[in-house]
Amino acid sequence: MENDYLKSVKEQFVYYKILAEKAMAQVEEDDFFWQYNEDSNSLATLVKHLYGNMLSRWTDFLTSDGEKEFRNRDAEFENNKESRTDIMEKWEEGWNCLFNAINSLKPEDLDKIIYIRNQGYTVTEAINRQLAHYPYHIGQIVFLGKMSSKKGWTSLSIPKGSSKQYNRKRFSKPKQRGHFTHELLRDEE
Repeated sequence: MENDYLKSVKEQFVYYKILAEKAMAQVEEDDFFWQYNEDSNSLATLVKHLYGNMLSRWTDFLTSDGEKEFRNRDAEFENNKESRTDIMEKWEEGWNCLFNAINSLKPEDLDKIIYIRNQGYTVTEAINRQLAHYPYHIGQIVFLGKMSSKKGWTSLSIPKGSSKQYNRKRFSKPKQRGHFTHELLRDEE
């Protein structure tokens, strides 16, 4: 069971990373920095926030507080005009930090206590916390991408009006064990 949890968590994180990347790929350069208003975030801002959070939370995951002194959270929400390339390099760096931490975990680590802002969590709770936080922002990325896409949006899930066709295809196959993310991951291969 514990090994299944770590495998499932990793698959979930991979799924949300790919989902966000597919959304951002549909957005032109200028729209990557677009904000609805002064109080809202751009795609670039959300990526910078996720990067800062990932580096802070997953660096020395088992041995130091998840809110690192090097983090400047307020700066993550400034919509400065770094290049999209530079911001996407941060995106990869953040995810690499997360996956390196997850890959280093063993089932016996799941009940260990770690701290985020001095509040104790089991490793499982801390992972679940991030698995709720990142999809929250990735949903925003998808929404902003859809709003700002000028080329016509390619659906990242079952397209409108296609549920019956999709279900017919799924139910035409034998029952199988798998993770719902496998279909998206196969599309990446």
